[in-house]
Amino acid sequence: MTRFDFTPYRRSTVGFDRLFDLLEGQARSNAAGDNYPPFNIERRGDDSYRITLAVAGFRSPDIDITAQQNLLIVQGRKREDETTGEMVHVGIANRGFERRFELADFVRVEHADLADGLLVIDLVREVPEAMKPRKIAIGGQPTLQAVETDTPRADAA
Repeated sequence: MTRFDFTPYRRSTVGFDRLFDLLEGQARSNAAGDNYPPFNIERRGDDSYRITLAVAGFRSPDIDITAQQNLLIVQGRKREDETTGEMVHVGIANRGFERRFELADFVRVEHADLADGLLVIDLVREVPEAMKPRKIAIGGQPTLQAVETDTPRADAA
């Protein structure tokens, strides 16, 4: 198991505790080895992402998607076995699962769809106007104002 030591970074940074805790937590959860259900994370643009989970055998009522602040939880509930005959081999997993995805600030779920055994969750990052970069005027002059003159204009007759 690979262990990362963030102590040198924790000593020289302020306010990044959540990031280091997140990285250490992910390393611990990946060590557990539960890779069910398999998933892909796709970047579709500057501010859009798609998570695709392979959930063969699950129907829409069997799956719960919960979005909290900075956390997306996808849960699948195991159904009662609907087969009428005796199973000779069981290769399709029909077990419950819970997948957690840490989301960056201002990322929200835009849409979710289940088709052909794939659960697709589209995410979009919407940064509020107050948080977007803006130009700052140098010299403290907040805005330019039009100057009125006393000379009449040539087109005013």
